[in-house]
Amino acid sequence: MARRRLNLSTPRDIRKSANRVANMLLNEEIGAKAGQAIVSACKICLESIRTDEQERRLDELERLVKELKPNDGL
Repeated sequence: MARRRLNLSTPRDIRKSANRVANMLLNEEIGAKAGQAIVSACKICLESIRTDEQERRLDELERLVKELKPNDGL
């Protein structure tokens, strides 16, 4: 079997990869267990990307709150 590489860097990449996996399953190019494992990896990567994005947004909000908050005791 030829080696395949899936890009899982962005939500768009993950969506494309999941679509590719679905097509491969329909065309019987991969088995159900392999497809399930790949989709599971896609879910994990997507959740990680979302968590990173939420962290980045929270850090930005915290920075903005600190800028707006008057300096106590000065």
